[in-house]
Amino acid sequence: MALKVKVCRDPRWGRCFESYSEDTEIVRKMTSIVTGLQGQLPHNHPKGYPFVAGRNKVIACAKHFVGDGGTDRGKNEGNTILSYEDLERIHMAPYLDCISQGVSTIMASYSSWNGSKLHANRFLLTEILKDKLGLKGFIFSDWSGLDRLSEPRGSNYRSCISSAVKAGIDMVMVPYEFKKFVEGLIDLVESGEISMARIDDAVERILRVKFVAGLFEFPFTNRSLLDTVGCKLHRDLAREAVRKSLVLLKNGKDPKKSFLPLEKNAKRIGVFGTHADNLGYQCGGWTIKWSGGSGRITIGTQ
Repeated sequence: MALKVKVCRDPRWGRCFESYSEDTEIVRKMTSIVTGLQGQLPHNHPKGYPFVAGRNKVIACAKHFVGDGGTDRGKNEGNTILSYEDLERIHMAPYLDCISQGVSTIMASYSSWNGSKLHANRFLLTEILKDKLGLKGFIFSDWSGLDRLSEPRGSNYRSCISSAVKAGIDMVMVPYEFKKFVEGLIDLVESGEISMARIDDAVERILRVKFVAGLFEFPFTNRSLLDTVGCKLHRDLAREAVRKSLVLLKNGKDPKKSFLPLEKNAKRIGVFGTHADNLGYQCGGWTIKWSGGSGRITIGTQ
């Protein structure tokens, strides 16, 4: 289950809705969702190691490492131009909180840091995230993340694989060219361009998370929990969360005569705009599909 600990610093970014706040400290507090997803870390749990407290919990993934909310002019998959000190202070701090709670996995960002693609940045992925911050779980790529390491995308796929794996990517999301990826990775290892030590490290990290999650003892989902998915209790909680998270930016033109709350005896209320009667737009992104959609794409919470 993904948790987005990005710190959105430019409202022009189209994925600001995924960020908890522009304030790093607020985002850091919200990383407590790691404990909610994976369970309470035991007192003597070794630092940096993944933890999942049984079948009623899930593997958590913190993303996207690092700085995707701070790109120049808010450009999606853009370039974050910052000193290392500012990157660490603003964008990296929430990941340290996630690791301290035993987060199992972290996903790399499509974006770049000072012109260097995160998916191929060994300094940040290996020297910082794994060695300095102490992540013992695994790092995996974003959807088709390797393709973006060459222009046109995927044009030099062998080089993309080599750059990402050597940088520290342990698991790769390859939705389409998986045969090409497998063949390319095998060739890179057999030729010595990617060392067996790097492969061993990736396999060890992936197996560590799978063992912690109990996937070898229980390889399938616990179907006894199906009735709780979308149950009334959960829907009521979702509606409460929506109500309490709404932010009123302006309450009428005249500060002395507010528009809300509405008069109880109002005979007619007009609601205008493209979102007025569009459930898909009201739900926003990550509803049914990652970018959401228009119209009655779901039944809502009724």
